[in-house]
Amino acid sequence: MPEVKRRALGGLVLAVALVGLGTPSAWAKVTPDGTTESDTSTSKPSGSVKGDTLASSAGGVIVFDRSKNGSGESAGGVTSTSSWTPPPCYYAPKYTPEQLQKTMEPVWESESTGYEWDAQQRDRYVNGHPYKDFNKDKTGEGYWWDSYVPESQVGAPGSLDCTKPIFWVDNGDPPPADIPEAITPEILAQLAYAEIRVPSTTVELAPRQTTKVNLPTWAWLDAAKFKPVSVTASVPLLDIQATTTAEPVSLKIEPGTADAVTYPASGECRINADGSIGERYAKGKADQTPPCGVKYLRSSGDGSYKLRATVTWRIHWTGTGVQGQQRLPDGTFGADQDVVVQEIQSVNR
Repeated sequence: MPEVKRRALGGLVLAVALVGLGTPSAWAKVTPDGTTESDTSTSKPSGSVKGDTLASSAGGVIVFDRSKNGSGESAGGVTSTSSWTPPPCYYAPKYTPEQLQKTMEPVWESESTGYEWDAQQRDRYVNGHPYKDFNKDKTGEGYWWDSYVPESQVGAPGSLDCTKPIFWVDNGDPPPADIPEAITPEILAQLAYAEIRVPSTTVELAPRQTTKVNLPTWAWLDAAKFKPVSVTASVPLLDIQATTTAEPVSLKIEPGTADAVTYPASGECRINADGSIGERYAKGKADQTPPCGVKYLRSSGDGSYKLRATVTWRIHWTGTGVQGQQRLPDGTFGADQDVVVQEIQSVNR
């Protein structure tokens, strides 16, 4: 029963944990009364304490800098190549002593969580077992920590597993050792992973719109349109940060039909030294085999084949107190494009 009541209370207390993030550099200030102040400025945002209000970013006290992220309507998040997923919940500073009082007392007064639960909470945060009067005598010396659920993980398995009671951490002290979900640079890096957006994968083809049966079709991606992206996540209140970077490493070609062969045979085109993938077609190469491409063996008839081009992105991070790049699981992002194949056995380019 206490666990059920804890989650019921969490629905109210954590209602301010999430704020929608729409634009690449959007952030917001959040207070426990649910009010927000949005800001799309490209200047560096920060968390702070003003009076009895803990000002924080969207999604809690985490600030996301998306200024180096992929953009455009066709950009999207990467999918991990393994079963790994970002943390479904985490703990971080949420309240000053005054804020916690203003958040908890209306809940107790409403009696919505029951007398027994309310009495236990008063005993914990007011009566000195172990905290007294919401730790008001330590105002400015630390924060009350509570759980958050990242926007990308709402409803995901494990998102309701951070059920430890709200706890106090002094400034400069680590959170309790028995709370592995407490925010760290590594967790910040994993949360930034979920915010990565990469450009769509529409490859250049030659022939461009309509190809021919048994004619090698060249495929490539230019380096200028295809470069690393990154997101930085930070907690200014704790002076920690992490930057997660995604770099393109290969292109997977799937013709959209079994009646085709790919170049190379695996369909996996590796990135070139200059950052491009494949090779741009030029006159005089008609008799050559493309380093990246496809050859269709049958006409698409009155329709077209859905060629799918999927880019694999190598993802790594750096952050506070970390030496060198740390790996995260690779991610993929792909898109379909129509390819019309005509039944002509030979053609002069």
